[in-house]
This record gives sequence, C-alpha cells and structure tokens, in this order.
Amino acid sequence: MRNLLPLLALITLFSCGEPAGTTSGTVANASAGSAINAGELAGRKLESPNIRVAIGGVPLEGALLIGQFAEQQFRAAEGVVEGNAVVFKRDQPFKPGHYYCYFSDGAAVQMLIDQDQTFSFSAPSAQNALLEMKVEGSVDNEMLYDVLKFEAGQQDEFRMLGEAVRGIRPGTPGYDELQADRAKLVTTRTQYQDALFAKHPKSIFTSFKRAGRNPQLKEVRLPDGTIDEQAQVAAFRDEFWDGVDFNDVRLLNTPVIFNKLKRYMKELTPQNAKAIVSSSEKLMAKVMDKPEFFKFFANWITLEYEPGKTTVMDGAAIHVHMIQNYFTKDLAFWSDSMTVYGLQQRADQMAYSLVGQPGPDITVPDVNGNPKRLYDLKKPFIAVYMYNPECEHCIEETPKFVAAMNDLKSELDVYAIALDTDPTKWKNFIKANGMGSWTNVYDPSNRSIFKTYYVDNTPELYLLNQDREIVAKNLKVNQLKDAIRLAKEKG
Repeated sequence: MRNLLPLLALITLFSCGEPAGTTSGTVANASAGSAINAGELAGRKLESPNIRVAIGGVPLEGALLIGQFAEQQFRAAEGVVEGNAVVFKRDQPFKPGHYYCYFSDGAAVQMLIDQDQTFSFSAPSAQNALLEMKVEGSVDNEMLYDVLKFEAGQQDEFRMLGEAVRGIRPGTPGYDELQADRAKLVTTRTQYQDALFAKHPKSIFTSFKRAGRNPQLKEVRLPDGTIDEQAQVAAFRDEFWDGVDFNDVRLLNTPVIFNKLKRYMKELTPQNAKAIVSSSEKLMAKVMDKPEFFKFFANWITLEYEPGKTTVMDGAAIHVHMIQNYFTKDLAFWSDSMTVYGLQQRADQMAYSLVGQPGPDITVPDVNGNPKRLYDLKKPFIAVYMYNPECEHCIEETPKFVAAMNDLKSELDVYAIALDTDPTKWKNFIKANGMGSWTNVYDPSNRSIFKTYYVDNTPELYLLNQDREIVAKNLKVNQLKDAIRLAKEKG
C-alpha cells in the first residue's frame, strides 16, 4: 500500500503529570490540558491535593492515580505509602474530573476531584469496598458512593426483570407489567439522584451523574399497535444529550462525554454517510459557543471518519463535511491558518469524488500515447482502478481483479490509472498481469486527473453506474460483484 498523501493523525503524548498537547500540523493541534482555562479558574481556588486511600488487603507499593481527558487516560500521580494507606499529594492541584486509584493487584477506587482536594477513602477489604467504603472530607465522593451503593442494591431486581422480560412476547399483559415494574425501578433511582442534585446543584457529582443519564425510551407505535423501533431510537437519539451541561468543561475530564459521543455516533446513528452527517450537525449546533466541547467533537468526528480508517461507505463525505464546515479560519481557533488552509485544500480535492456525485470525466493518454476518455467506455458499469506498479497491495490485488473480470466482463469496463511510476514499469506491469483488455492510462504530470478521483492509498477502486454516478468507492476486488448487484437493485 502506498500513501499518496499524508494522513491526518491525532498523536497524543503522555507525561507523568498531565496529558500533553498534540503535534502541530494535525487536525487537532489542541492541548488536552486546556479543559480548565483561566476564565473558569477565576474565583475557584484549587487547593494542593492530599488524597488518602486505605483499603484493606491491597498492595500499596506502586499505586497510581489515573485521570482522563475525553478518550485519553493518563497517569496523574504515583502514590506514597503512609502506614496502611497510599497518599497522593503534590503542590500543583489535580485538574477537576473523574479519577481512579489503581493498585498493582487490579483493585481500583474511583473518585471525583474538584476544588477541595483533601479527603480520604477507607474500607476493610477490596472485595466489598463499594458497600463498605467510608468517605471523609469530600461531599462529591460521599454522594458518588451513596449512589453507587444504591444502584448496587437495585442490580438484582433489574437483572431478574431483564431475564423475565426476555421470555415473554412484547405487547402481552405480562410483558407490559414487567416493563412497568422496570420503569418504577428507574423512577426510584432517578428520584434518589434528584434529591442529591437538589442539595448540590453546582457540584461535579451532579454534573457528572446527570450527564450520564439516558432519556426515557418512548413508546412510539405503528398503526397495528407494534413498537416503531426506528422512530423510538430517533426520539431517544434526539434527547440523548439533554442532561449534559456543555458549560461545565470538567466533564471532559471524565469518561461520560467520550462514552456518550461514541454511543451517539456509532450505535444510535445509522452507519451511513447521510445519517452520520445529520447527527454530527445536530451535535455541533449544541456546542457552537462552547469552545472546548466544539474542539473535541469536531476533531473526534473528523478523524473517526477519515478515508482509509473508517469502514463506512463514503466516509469521505463525513470527513469533507466536517472540515468544510467546522475547520474554518473563524471556527478552528486551536489551529494555525496554514493548517486550516491545508485541510480545506485536501477536503476540496476529496469533494470531487464522493458517492452519489457524477464520476469526473477524464481523458488520459494510453500506452500508445493516445487520449482515452473515461466516458467513451460503453458498458453499464465502469471500474476506475488506481494503482502503483510497485505497491505491495497493488501487486496482490491486481491479479485478483483480472481473474474476477471473467465473470464481470459483460457488464464492466475497467479504466486503470497508473500513479507515481514511469512508463517502463507501468507497461511491464500491464503485460505481467494480463491487463491488456482494460483501458490502461498514465499521465506522469497528473494534470489529467488533478482534483478528480481522490486517492489516499493505492490501490483505489471506484464504481460508476450506467448514469456514470459514483455508486461505491474504497472497494476491495471481492466486494465489486456485490457492489454491482446493489447498484442494480437501487436502479
């Protein structure tokens, strides 16, 4: 596989103290440590930490305090053994967020850290630490463990209801009764949390737990009385972020935001370019005036659907949409103007060859130097195949493509474009692989194909239908037959 253009990469370096920034020239030239900015620190004095954890029976040597920024975990501090406890203390405060104290035997104690950073945890043993945990000096962690204990007390009831409902057909009286019982449990849990929220509305505990809530699943029914699952999921997705306070950047230092983002994009959104773009737009609209969330969401979505990385058909459409709309000079405040310009240029090139658009008509010289126009090919489908004669994957895939043409030659023409090579190597490759029946072209200057069919890695395979629209791209040879079948079915 030959990389024809440098791929964007979010490369994050870790240090002992806090997450570092990213390398320049990437999509996200952003500092993970910037989640707490000067404006937010004004009027909020963070004290030097002194956090004591005493859990019976765990090895104290080597205990670590692990923090989180978005999807990244980092080592915040190494504990010091004092008597029967491990203590985390230093002059510089920890950034407010969610942390774990990890012991070398795998035992862990979770905690919330905010302005007050002097507190302690104690439990007789790790085996029953949750139910026996005693917290002193931290209201946030007292509430956290109150809720964790309460939820643990409900687990058996939720499990038994779940097992029972799986054995009953939806819509029957028994099914509805079990669902009502489950709804009561959820309501009880919600009311328990709400009572704590009301006492401490500005606490990190309240913001963290409220953000982690899911909306109630609505009963959306079809005319025949059955559940309209598609509409149900759509309603759930539309309300999924309602509990998140995007003014609270502390949430970026917890797992809740990344977990919700991943579920929203990967599970609640249909995995096609149109649906993903729609979900992205709705989410980005919520954070246009919330800089740190805007930065994180824009970078994550753009990189997640980068061509060559995503398996979503025409993920390039998502990638292009994100760059053209959110990586602008005015909006991408974390990046320099040259990086933004480079990203926009790359997106502009990619935009010429998205699925659903007309395939660019190009004319490139063949092996005899004669111009060959793509649209002059007559069969119902055209495969635009871009390769390099020395690329390992091209050497592997091309013979497979030649063999596959035995079944496809009646309806498929191949327009094969050689890239980044020389005439001798190109012609030898054609002869060695039996590609003589294809339309083989090569333009050393690349002027003929500039800003037409985008390729980041070779080989690249596009499929055009009888209307010469791009119906598939980034195909493997073994996917070509199915792609043609699907294109026929869509008409």
